[in-house]
Amino acid sequence: MDDAELVRQVLAGNTDAYADLALRWAGRVTALCHARLARADLAEELAQETLVRGFEELPSLSDPTRFGPWLAGIAANTCRDWLKSHQNRSVHFSALPNGMPVSPAGPDPLAEAERADESARLMRAVEELPEELRVVLMLFYYEQASYRDIAHLLDVSTATVNARLTRARALLRTRLGAGPPCTVQFQQPPAPRPAEELS
Repeated sequence: MDDAELVRQVLAGNTDAYADLALRWAGRVTALCHARLARADLAEELAQETLVRGFEELPSLSDPTRFGPWLAGIAANTCRDWLKSHQNRSVHFSALPNGMPVSPAGPDPLAEAERADESARLMRAVEELPEELRVVLMLFYYEQASYRDIAHLLDVSTATVNARLTRARALLRTRLGAGPPCTVQFQQPPAPRPAEELS
């Protein structure tokens, strides 16, 4: 069942259909909140708040086929509201898991410390990206969303998604190239099919 049909069911009184929408969109909304605030520790909380607001405001959605972009707008507003209410607090970017295996003999404390430093360096560089680039980067790597899904969610073309990802990667390479080599990387999702993703 597509999003539009689930929205129609919710509006007709079947509130259980919203649970399906929430499950379908929770990961992407979390990635959006993470990218907008640059704080992993708040992303889930604000994603939950976004989904609650989405349920409460669903009658205001005029086009059920636009549920994803509409929910992304609510996520942006939820993050903005949080920032306004916490303006004087310092914000730190939590490191993403880097997926590096631990040796069977146990973790090497020195190697763990080096990986933590590299992760922190990578996340600082990501945090410094312009928001439109950070959002696309986080959706692609953190949520492993396809170009098409990101384009739909952000209401842009797949070519725009590709351009923003390319620019984000180039900026990260430049910023990380100024210091010692960084070996920590985002997990690479499966390669998109060019003809399908960039059409």
